[in-house]
Amino acid sequence: MRPQKPREIAVQVLLQLQGRTRARSEAVLEEALASGGLAAPDRALTQELVYGVTRWQAALDWMIARKTQGRTQKPLLQILLRLGLYQIFWLDRIPDHAAVHESVQLARDLGCGPQSGFVNAVLRGSLRDRSELQQALARLQEEQPHLGFSHPQWLCARWTARWGPAGLRQLLEWNNTPAKVWARLNTLKATAEQLARHFEQEGVLFTPRQFSWTPPDLLFELRAHPPLPGLPSFQQGLFYVQDPSTLLAVRELNPQPGERVLDLCAAPGGKTTFIAQLINNQGEIVAEDNDDQRLQRVRENCARLGVTCVHTQTSSAAARRSTEDVSDRDFDRVLVDAPCSNTGVMRRRVELRWRIQPAEIERLQAAQLRLLRSAAARARSGATLVYSTCSLEPEENQTVVEIFRRETPAFQLQAEHELTPMRDGVDGGYVARGVMK
Repeated sequence: MRPQKPREIAVQVLLQLQGRTRARSEAVLEEALASGGLAAPDRALTQELVYGVTRWQAALDWMIARKTQGRTQKPLLQILLRLGLYQIFWLDRIPDHAAVHESVQLARDLGCGPQSGFVNAVLRGSLRDRSELQQALARLQEEQPHLGFSHPQWLCARWTARWGPAGLRQLLEWNNTPAKVWARLNTLKATAEQLARHFEQEGVLFTPRQFSWTPPDLLFELRAHPPLPGLPSFQQGLFYVQDPSTLLAVRELNPQPGERVLDLCAAPGGKTTFIAQLINNQGEIVAEDNDDQRLQRVRENCARLGVTCVHTQTSSAAARRSTEDVSDRDFDRVLVDAPCSNTGVMRRRVELRWRIQPAEIERLQAAQLRLLRSAAARARSGATLVYSTCSLEPEENQTVVEIFRRETPAFQLQAEHELTPMRDGVDGGYVARGVMK
């Protein structure tokens, strides 16, 4: 069997994403790469093509429509045109002639031989009109930013109302920029100096970073690196890949050694394992989620990181136990990192912009309130309760907390924090901390 090439795998993944509305791009891509047998540079190119075409889909379709008089193309042909145009207009490292040639050859290899001349004509015509197309795209970004920056119009309208045109543009540009990779030091197994030495030996280029909500010597921005799962430092559990924004909720939780902590929506375990290292494995953490397969990832991460104080349980098992076990309703600290629209992490979840719908925000708000009520019922008097999301939408953040406050007199709000990419330079999110009286 002929080995697959990066562009072939990219087309396969893009077709799958188009047909699976709930699919996550990174999961589909990783599944395809696992069987592709590609070298590291080709894997990186495949990821760049998949993520780039998905991010810029609306703008690419606008360009295609200009060159085809708005005619509808079959899904495979549309993806081939998107792929070729993305390489020409967004990937400087690929020569124009190579982008055209590879796209035409790919059309033939994938059974679109009769249309290969059409692909060639559209791409070469776009090359001839490159300057005009670039100027038109710049105007489009000013006049119709949802098309020019390739986002849903309804989301752009919401964000414009909150932050104005300038804030909207900053956010759209952020979402279309590849996400940075961050490593959180695991102090259960290493010091910052030891991890830095490992990185230097493993060919990792890194920069120590600190934010107002993080201590020194905890975070490293990884500027370049080999595949992380293959690094000895990763396999030995010296670090966990985690955006700085996710650490704010744990800082507000402020867990102490010897306490009982409930992480109500724990998978995949980033916050759970950070809590464990803050209490130095001295205490009890109950990590809960509604899916035992997702909890398996928590268990695997705990094992790799040397976390020994975590007990996992499904939400359904917890509900049965809580009716008969007083200890399951007596936590010192409770973290509700609620399922949400994820609009604060859209540059990491590249397919999300095309999947999320306005009605989902209302549905999620109801689920978030149910989780908060459950959390309150399991917190002892005087317990700290923290609610967090990775959403930018007030209906999932401040509004949820305000509704919960009105219906729960025993909850006293102490602090609220909102992170935005435009102001804080990290993923967006929200954290509220209060105490149960």
